[in-house]
Amino acid sequence: MRWLYSLFTWLLQPLLYAKLKWRARLEPGYAEAIAERFGHYHAHTDKHTVTPENDRLLVWVHAVSLGETRAVAPLLTQLRQALPGMRLLLTHGTATGRAQGRLLLQAGDIQVWQPWDTPAAVRRFLTHFRPHIGLLVETEVWPNMVAACAMAHIPLCLVNARMSEGSMRRAQRLGWLAYPAYRALHAVWAQTDADAQRLQRLGAKVQGVWGNVKFDATPDPTQLAQGRAWRQALTKPVLLFASSREGEEALLLEKLRAFQAAAPMDQAGTALNKIAHNTQWLIVPRHPQRFDTVAELCVAAGFSVSRRSSWGNAPVPADIWIGDSLGEMALYFGLADLALLGGSFAPLGGQNLIEAAACDCPVLMGPHTFNFAQAAELALSAGTAFVRDDLAQAVDLGLKLLESPQELQDARAAARQLSQTHRGATQRTTEAVAEVLRQGEHPDVCTTLYF
Repeated sequence: MRWLYSLFTWLLQPLLYAKLKWRARLEPGYAEAIAERFGHYHAHTDKHTVTPENDRLLVWVHAVSLGETRAVAPLLTQLRQALPGMRLLLTHGTATGRAQGRLLLQAGDIQVWQPWDTPAAVRRFLTHFRPHIGLLVETEVWPNMVAACAMAHIPLCLVNARMSEGSMRRAQRLGWLAYPAYRALHAVWAQTDADAQRLQRLGAKVQGVWGNVKFDATPDPTQLAQGRAWRQALTKPVLLFASSREGEEALLLEKLRAFQAAAPMDQAGTALNKIAHNTQWLIVPRHPQRFDTVAELCVAAGFSVSRRSSWGNAPVPADIWIGDSLGEMALYFGLADLALLGGSFAPLGGQNLIEAAACDCPVLMGPHTFNFAQAAELALSAGTAFVRDDLAQAVDLGLKLLESPQELQDARAAARQLSQTHRGATQRTTEAVAEVLRQGEHPDVCTTLYF
């Protein structure tokens, strides 16, 4: 029945092309090398001309977006150590992922877009590059790509794999397509036991539960130090809205306006009002195409705005700061005393709170954390995260915590401990990848593996 899906993806190609052109108006990166999306490559990516520089092990890693690309950085470092001389073929689906991925490339590596999942595009991709192994990061399982890799005897593995209850139910509704795809994966290494069980119900061959490689990521020390230095120079605390999503900023602005309009005779309200007015608010939208929109929302709500892109040696005073830069979350977490977790106050599954923990920044989250369920549970148990039913309640709690230095200090210590305790998934994944290569059809390229 996969031919029905193949026909559907083939028919959608003109719409995909139009969508890329439309998105490129806000994010120019989407206009880059569009032909690669359909399996057409320039000479600089040619794998067929064998030279001493490219006649070596080619490891394909697919990190669809910014979060997956950041997460895979420590894994790439350990793979390079375990596989001396390997070349990296790095693919993405989003412009932010591709931009971040450029920072991970070394001499001889290749970076292209993920091919659209038509049989023809997938065939051209695999024929052109001929990877020895493919590693899909977290959730990216495409039926035609999986089937083509199986036919070409390319071991395709799902690493740092996660599967929410909702995603599993959606996949089961398309069982005729999903079950063969998950069964055909060479190996799956899951983040948690719950992820493993759901993946197994879809037919995946789960060979290990290694934890989350995001715990092995190290924040940029320069950014972290700069953020902390700026925080030390401030006279008021900073409450960060990290990776906010569409609709969530409006909820925060509504709450802040309510503080401004609160009746002075309300004793509890007045106390919170005073703290709110003495707090520096910082919003870092998840998607760069929304930077301007969020800034305009803040101004329309009556707040003055200062954007990171306009700062020199220090932040410029304003009611609300806007973090309109990419790849600087370590700076923002270092600058913040406390962070609201974007994507968790709308039913979007939450964003990565592990990065906050690595920067010793406690988080306030809403009820929707299904994309990072285990990390959220671990953070709650450790005492470095706090959950509330909605954003207004989370803001109230955050303001109270800012007035409780000891509780905030304890939460910071818990964040540090959480980050250190759950390391190791990257090493286990690296060992598993090396074992697949040892047992595969390319023993000549595996003889130099070491740990």
